[in-house]
Amino acid sequence: MADKRRNGSTHVDGNSNGNGKNGSGNGKNGNGNGNGHSAMRLSGKVAIITGAGRGIGHATSLKFGREGAIVITCDINADQAQQAAKDVTEAGGEALGYQIDVRDQASITRMVESVVARYGRIDCLVNNAGIVQDSTLKNMTEEQFDSVIEINLKGVYNCTKAVVDVMLKQSSGVILNASSIVGIYGNFGQTNYAASKFGVIGMVKTWARELGRKGIRANAVCPGFVLTPILGKIPEKVLKALEDRVPLGRLARPEEIANTFAFLASDEASYINGAVIEVSGGLTL
Repeated sequence: MADKRRNGSTHVDGNSNGNGKNGSGNGKNGNGNGNGHSAMRLSGKVAIITGAGRGIGHATSLKFGREGAIVITCDINADQAQQAAKDVTEAGGEALGYQIDVRDQASITRMVESVVARYGRIDCLVNNAGIVQDSTLKNMTEEQFDSVIEINLKGVYNCTKAVVDVMLKQSSGVILNASSIVGIYGNFGQTNYAASKFGVIGMVKTWARELGRKGIRANAVCPGFVLTPILGKIPEKVLKALEDRVPLGRLARPEEIANTFAFLASDEASYINGAVIEVSGGLTL
């Protein structure tokens, strides 16, 4: 299967990143979720979001910006990273875009050093970048397996390793890993993806133990089916079958995953550490 670098997948996919303009809410002080909760819960926090160019990453960037965060939009595609930053600023927030490849530690280090030089701190890292390359075990190539592990698993390690000293120095920080319900329950044709998404849950559990006493929280979010534009290529009958599997009777919107990330990044979630939160509409019940 072709390399879908932003993870638009018809499979259960915690990193499904489709089209960009999926933000919710209005204006700088908009809450973005329409639930009446107070806005600006991330005021002044510096947040790095990988895979920010499209889909969940883009929606998360917009949500964080509307909640008052300084958003660092990172993507392997330079134009999309810059466009995401522009979209945040046009919505009333503050953002900077950086091209990084999560496989390239040097590009990550340059970004982190630039952010710290400008803002003096890093309060949140959302490890959202990822790909899918699906195939049954019998047909999966070594290249397919290695590329998914390198980006989805090693990439999360690379980015977190690059920010952890900053967070330790300031005795605070939040690390959020985008996993998937595939990382808990597995899925047909996704040996590599399931392994990577299970792995980032293991990382969160370990970091929660290692870093919790240092004031740093680590949590994972596990989406189910997420509505992204790539699903427009899927026949209506197939989409209906996907929806029918979800007790809520619909697919998730990228904004709903973004809302979860924003809550976990906020002080409202100050006692949530080492958690694995499903955002699947009850799909796994």
